[in-house]
Amino acid sequence: MSCWEPRIENMRPDELKALQYRHLKTLVNRLYSFSDFYHGKMRAANVHPDDIRSLEDIRKLPFMSKKDLRDGYPDKTFAVPKKEVVRYHASSGTTGKPTIVGYTQKDIDSWATSLARSLTSIGLGSDDVIQVSNTYGLFTGGIGFHYAAEKIGAAVIPASTGNTERQIELIQDLGVTAMAATPSYMLHLGEVAEKMGVSIRNDTKLRVGLLGGEPWSERMRDRIEEWLGVKGFNCYGTSELSGPMFSECSERDGIHIWGDYAYVEILDPESLEPVAPGEKGEMVLTMLQKEALPIVRFRIGDISSIDPEPCPCGRTHPRIKRIFGRVDDMLIVRGINVFPSQVQHTLMSIPELGEHFQIVVERKGALDTMLVRVELKREAFTDNIVQLMALREKISYRLKNSLNVGATVELVEPGTLPRFEGKTKFVVDKRDI
Repeated sequence: MSCWEPRIENMRPDELKALQYRHLKTLVNRLYSFSDFYHGKMRAANVHPDDIRSLEDIRKLPFMSKKDLRDGYPDKTFAVPKKEVVRYHASSGTTGKPTIVGYTQKDIDSWATSLARSLTSIGLGSDDVIQVSNTYGLFTGGIGFHYAAEKIGAAVIPASTGNTERQIELIQDLGVTAMAATPSYMLHLGEVAEKMGVSIRNDTKLRVGLLGGEPWSERMRDRIEEWLGVKGFNCYGTSELSGPMFSECSERDGIHIWGDYAYVEILDPESLEPVAPGEKGEMVLTMLQKEALPIVRFRIGDISSIDPEPCPCGRTHPRIKRIFGRVDDMLIVRGINVFPSQVQHTLMSIPELGEHFQIVVERKGALDTMLVRVELKREAFTDNIVQLMALREKISYRLKNSLNVGATVELVEPGTLPRFEGKTKFVVDKRDI
């Protein structure tokens, strides 16, 4: 087993918990003493640093949410003097004011180290050429992979998004072995490559996909591997945490959350009480060493679970299972909770269908309706109405069994649905329009 920091990654669970508690105690004391924002939140919750006597006492601390960061725009939630901030990133602000994230030099180093551990756990190293096709700039994705890849000694191509034909040329000409991107962009890359007469599987050395930034299913991972010959590894992070920081290891069975950097809780979204080990719930993260913008019990909104079993790779840090969906991305259709990832998983199990789909939800009178538009594979496209009707009925039946709510299915030609070079927009909800 190759590790970036063996002493940390293979730490005994009791040693890791003791280290987490020391970091937590230091964090809470610092924030209570030097941050007006956190001091006020702790006073309002009637909690004092002396009340934190064990790691489990973290549940006494108040939650944070994106609203706190937006209300504190641009830097009221920062906990260091401005002169110690060496970089700013920001969210897109698509649902309101953007959130501004500041970094000290230690924050930058911790971010790169965390992701360097992850890349090493996948098996990447100094022999690799990594093309980073996430956005560079205020968005944290591209630059996070860039710094981590350089840290492990890999050669980095800072391609960013767009100009896909040029990206394919670089993959061929520079012998790219790994690529950081969204899963949907990886599929888009495959489509463009085929139009150029290039087989990603046969004509390139690309074999590893560092994929994240949007929900994707195991079926989609299988499609990417079967079609492109690329093994997809699930990567995780948010701009508030520090961008991508964590990933699956070579086992591809859960994302290791490095416990010296973060403490993860899985809570019932309504009661905010811990769920049983292995059960799904809302993920809440505390960043134990973050300086400029401390994150304490941050309600990310992602739905996941913690695997109670040790990882066969030998690393002892907690593993979260694949992100099932988001609390705020969840659709409620006729009282039933529907996640886009459920729809994707079902569609990907049907061999005649392509990789691209769209969910359109409308309200007709008092009733919600759900339309699922999905592309056929080119070889499955036909003028035979009887075959298309039979396929549509099969898809509707599978979706009804998976979702417990009916959906109208529309089959469309390959290349019909919009493509996105960043995160794919799976849902069009017209009920609020």
